[in-house]
Amino acid sequence: MTRLPAAQRKEQLLDVAVKLFSERGYAGATTADLAKAAGVTEPIIYRHFDSKKDLFIAVIDRTSQETIGTWERQLRGARDAAQRLRRLIAANPLAHDRGRGIYRVLVQAMMEIEEPDILAAIQRHVQELHKFVSAQVVVAQQEGLVSKAFSPEITAWTLLHLGLGYGILAPLNIPHHAEDDRGMRVRDVVELLMLGEHAKQRQDEMMARRERGDVESELD
Repeated sequence: MTRLPAAQRKEQLLDVAVKLFSERGYAGATTADLAKAAGVTEPIIYRHFDSKKDLFIAVIDRTSQETIGTWERQLRGARDAAQRLRRLIAANPLAHDRGRGIYRVLVQAMMEIEEPDILAAIQRHVQELHKFVSAQVVVAQQEGLVSKAFSPEITAWTLLHLGLGYGILAPLNIPHHAEDDRGMRVRDVVELLMLGEHAKQRQDEMMARRERGDVESELD
């Protein structure tokens, strides 16, 4: 067993926990499994975390930080609030490799786990994501790109609901999921509903590019 500084060991255990929880779920993973996968003894785990529950909560909290950090990097350099929203709509953590596994566990935990501390951690996580998305909507409304008919709060909840639904269905690999026979995608519809004419011209350009077989960048 390689000795690591405490902070580095804790991060390693969290990395292994994410993989293990993703594969076996919260109920199916044990601290013994984690110790074996991490190449340590169980007492090492308990030096850093009081229990499996404590470890899982730490995973949830770190997932919040990583998701928002990823969004901030992907939004960096956007031309305006409209492009920031388009990038945010595309950056669904449930549908990307890094976040797909752990978010699947979080969705499972929402439905099955009645442990108050875990539910509180998940609530905290969702509230942090909602706060971030709401702030993006506020800026877009201030710039006149998004209608003020609905509050930033309810608009952000709508986007989170849509993202959750997409993330649950995407792993099922349903043929032509979330797009029609012309290549119009659900995210395109969301952009049109939110950004109106600001998005229509871009959508027309994208449809023409797809018909020509051009490759589209997710950061357009």
